[in-house]
Amino acid sequence: MSQPYDTIVIGLGSAGTTAASTLARAGRRVLALEAQDRIGGRVWTVPFGDGVVEVGAEWIHGTGHSRVYETAVKTNVSVVPQDLTFTMYQSDGSAANNLLVNELLEFCLDAVEHPPEHPEALGMFLTRQLMNYLKQEHPEVLQNQDFLDEFLELMNLVINNYEASNDWNDVSAQTNYAELTGHQHMSWHRYGYKTFFDILLNTYNNGPGWPTLEIKLNTEATQIKWPKESTGRVEVVCKDGAVYTADNVILTVSVGVLKERHTNLFDPPLPQNKIQSIEKIPMGVVDKIILSFDHLGLPNGTFFGFLWRGEEKRKVSKEDYWTTRIFGCSTPMGSKTALTFWTSGEVAKLVETLPEDVVKRKVMELLRKFMGRNITIPEPTAMIRSTWYSSPFTRGSYTHDDLIVTQYPHARANLAEPLRDASGSPKVLFAGEATDLTHFSTVHGASDSGYREAQRLLLTSKV
Repeated sequence: MSQPYDTIVIGLGSAGTTAASTLARAGRRVLALEAQDRIGGRVWTVPFGDGVVEVGAEWIHGTGHSRVYETAVKTNVSVVPQDLTFTMYQSDGSAANNLLVNELLEFCLDAVEHPPEHPEALGMFLTRQLMNYLKQEHPEVLQNQDFLDEFLELMNLVINNYEASNDWNDVSAQTNYAELTGHQHMSWHRYGYKTFFDILLNTYNNGPGWPTLEIKLNTEATQIKWPKESTGRVEVVCKDGAVYTADNVILTVSVGVLKERHTNLFDPPLPQNKIQSIEKIPMGVVDKIILSFDHLGLPNGTFFGFLWRGEEKRKVSKEDYWTTRIFGCSTPMGSKTALTFWTSGEVAKLVETLPEDVVKRKVMELLRKFMGRNITIPEPTAMIRSTWYSSPFTRGSYTHDDLIVTQYPHARANLAEPLRDASGSPKVLFAGEATDLTHFSTVHGASDSGYREAQRLLLTSKV
C-alpha cells in the first residue's frame, strides 16, 4: 500500500515546486512526481564553460510583486540587471548604425505596451506605429527601403523570441499579459536560476528540505483517475506501474503536453470547456544554441544583433535558410566563455532535428560572417542546444496570446478551474504559466499559479 498523501503534485517546474513547497511548509504530506531526472521544468541551469548557462528561462522579468525576485532578496542572493542594448553587425561584416537600431527597437518594444483598442496582428500594428514615428523623427530612413526591410525582419525575430511565436503577425497586439514593474531582465548570473528551486525546497546552502515532501524523479504520470460522480481519493497511475493515491492532485504540465496527452491522461475525460482551452491556447518555441570557448574576450551580458543585407540573404541556400532566422547572440551572465544563439518558431523546431555537427558549423559560419571582421573568434570547445519542442515533457517553451485565443477570453481561467467531485471538493487542480491570466509565459507567473492552487487547498480545508 502506498503512503497516505494529502496531495500529489505532478511536475516540478516553477509551478509544481512552488505548490509542493507551499503545502509541505504548511505540514501537508505531499508526493511530487517528476518525469525527468531533474527539478526545474523549463528552467534548466547547466554547468558549462567556466560557469553556468541557462538552457531554459534566463531572467526574472520585473521586480515589483515578483515571487521569484522576492525569494532571491529574502535569501540574500544577489540578482543583477542585464542591459539588452544591442551591438549590431551587418551580414557583410560591417558595424550597423547602433544608435538608430536601438532607438527603433526601443520604440517598438514600448509600442507593444500601448496596444490598439481592437485585436489585430502585432506585426501590422508595430509596422504602422514605426512608419508614423519615422515620418516624424527620421524621414530620411523612409527612403532606405533595404534598411527598412532588414529592420522589420529583425524586429519580427525579436518579437518571436519574446513571445515564442513563429511570426509577429500570429501574435495579437491586444493581450492580457501585464509586465511587472521594475527591471525586466534580472539575471541570477553565477548562482543560476536553479537557486530559486533550491530556496523553495529548503535545500539551499545544504538546507534539510521539507520533512513532509517526498520527491520521485524519473516518474512519469500516465493517468489521473478522479471521482466525478462520487467522492473519494484521486489515483495517479505511473509509467512504471506504480499507483499513488491522495485527497487531490495538482497538475502542472505544460499546455504542449496537455494538447498531446489529455485524451488518455484523465479518467473520466475533461469537460469540453477545458478541452477547448487546451486546444486554443498557443504553445510556442524558443530555443538556444550555446557554444563554449577556451577564451572569448567578450563582455558578460551583452547582446549582438545580426542585420541581414537583402542581397546577402538572397545568396543563402535553401537548406541553410534557418541561419537567417537567428536574430543574434548574447554572452550569458553566468559564464565568461559561452555564447548563446537564439531562435524560435518553426525554425527552432527544425534546428532541434539537425545533426549537432551541422548546427555547430553553420552557427560558427554565421558568427564569423557578421562579427569575424572585428573579433577573433576561436573554435568552440562544446555545444549545448535546447530541444523544448522535441521533449515529450514540455512540447514547447511557453504560451502567448495569438489572434485565435483572443476570441476565447476565458480560455486561461477555464484551464485553471479545478475538476471537482460530486460534493464540490477540488480533486484535480491545474497550475502552470498558461493558467495565469496576466503573467503567462514567465517563471513568476508559473510560480504564482502554483501558490494559487496550494492556497486553494489550504483554504478549502479550513472551511
